[in-house]
Amino acid sequence: MKAGTNGSRVAAGKGMAFSKSPVLSVRLPDWRSRVVLFVLFAAFAGLAGRAIWVQAMDNQFLQKQGASRYMRTEELAATRGKIFDRNGMVLASSLPVKSVSAFTADIKDAPPEKLRELATLLEMPEADLLKKLASDRSYVYLKRQVEMDVIAKIQKLDLDGIDMRKEYKRFYPQGEVMAHMVGFTNVEDVGQEAMELAQQKSLVGQPGSRRVIKDRLGHIVEDVGMSREPHDGKDLTLSVDSKLQYIAFNSVKNAVEKFNAKAGAAVVIDVHTGEVLALANWPTYDPNNRAHLTGEQLRNRVITDTFEPGSTLKPFTVALALDKGLVKPTTLFDTGGGRYSTGGHVIRDTHPHGVIDVSTIIQKSSNIGTTKISEMLTAQEMWEMFTKVGFGQAPRYGFPGAVAGRVRPYKSWPIVAKANMSFGQGISMSLLQLAHAWLIFARDGDIIPLSFQKVTEKPVGQQIISPKTAAQMRTMVESVVSPQGTASQAQVAGYRAGGKTGTAQKVIDGRYSQTHYVGSFAGMVPMSNPRFVIAVMIDDPTGAIHTGGGVAAPTFAALAANALRADNVPPDSTVTDIIIPEHPLEESN
Repeated sequence: MKAGTNGSRVAAGKGMAFSKSPVLSVRLPDWRSRVVLFVLFAAFAGLAGRAIWVQAMDNQFLQKQGASRYMRTEELAATRGKIFDRNGMVLASSLPVKSVSAFTADIKDAPPEKLRELATLLEMPEADLLKKLASDRSYVYLKRQVEMDVIAKIQKLDLDGIDMRKEYKRFYPQGEVMAHMVGFTNVEDVGQEAMELAQQKSLVGQPGSRRVIKDRLGHIVEDVGMSREPHDGKDLTLSVDSKLQYIAFNSVKNAVEKFNAKAGAAVVIDVHTGEVLALANWPTYDPNNRAHLTGEQLRNRVITDTFEPGSTLKPFTVALALDKGLVKPTTLFDTGGGRYSTGGHVIRDTHPHGVIDVSTIIQKSSNIGTTKISEMLTAQEMWEMFTKVGFGQAPRYGFPGAVAGRVRPYKSWPIVAKANMSFGQGISMSLLQLAHAWLIFARDGDIIPLSFQKVTEKPVGQQIISPKTAAQMRTMVESVVSPQGTASQAQVAGYRAGGKTGTAQKVIDGRYSQTHYVGSFAGMVPMSNPRFVIAVMIDDPTGAIHTGGGVAAPTFAALAANALRADNVPPDSTVTDIIIPEHPLEESN
């Protein structure tokens, strides 16, 4: 092989260029090249189709994935409805506050002095704050319901990664006075007690939401739009009267302190509408500051506690006998020397009364006289009377925690049990049940439903006893509130009052205690045209006085006098000088 002048290489002995050598020539079938070309074309077509599908036809998934990196849904809190008293005074309202949270990845490098100041503003130990910020979670709550003045100070710290969200905090202007009537909500704005709990669905409203774009520090950079409008909760108008509630509250508080009692309660009911105008308990609590709330403070004794009513139940036994025509107010009964045997047990009166009529049985509170009247009645008749006025029945007050009390089935009553129940032993009820039942005497023998909300329509009653019997009972219970009766300390200057005292031994370890009592009083004012039914209960007075006439009757008098004047009820008596015997007559039970 030799090189030519143009430098090309030729095949030796054949004069042929090397590049055209048959040895190096490779010929592929035409179909293979077409297949390769088709494959390449199909691949590019597939990619183009996929790109068009993803970007134009089915782009929701990728948009959703992208939006999740920067778009957030913010909840828009609905304002909880306000609660008013019957006269429009605000009892509960929601104040705007904010929750303070942190994106842990963005705040971990914040200056220590700013974190220290943040902990101070949030009223939490610095160690607790740092522990939360060191959490494995990307987002942590630091504190809920932070007031706006504190929020302004936190914003001045200019800390990256701090997130603040609007919420509401419940405020109760009446504080401890109205606590057991209104209740309170928790940090999630959910009702926990009383009417806040009972009317949760109506008060809470419906929260809304909106879509926003946030940067990596959690700051909103764009408001995308509203997803759902928030709907505020409905306002609620209660039956309670703030003036009467304050009077009832102070009357109970003063009585508990005066008689060294464990607790006390009172309720005021409107005779004409069945509205609960006041409901007071002591001890109580401040719903605005529940840091040291105890079970004793939380108990709504008017509704949740049961007790034996004692002699406050005697008018029901007498009314039943009157209504059936078995006795008249002037019918005489021999109560002997204060002891009477029945069913193998001895019934006692605190004082011997001898032969007395039905009216005097009520006035002097004779257990023996009431027992003898009950012997004219069947157990079924008494049971039906008790259940008709609500004793032992599940209450339908629309108020949480209301108890039914206890009335045993009449078929299981032995003779002595019927006697005991006639004067209020062996039967239990709440103070509200007792007050509700007393409406039959204050009205014309009918009972109407109770209401914790303001009534706009006249309620329909259920007749229990005749109007004549109700009038006779009003005359009898008015005689109880006289110098000759067991409730002389229940007299109200300038007004005629009526009612009945009760002193019940507390059951401790299954036995009636000889040292622990519940003093009670149920009554009405003014007697010429009853406006209020008022019931008072003083639990376990430990002073020298423990009877219903000594502890509950004067509490009733103070409450009634102030309530009548506050409601501008005209006086119906010219007697302004109250005469209380040096040794007031005590009821037998």
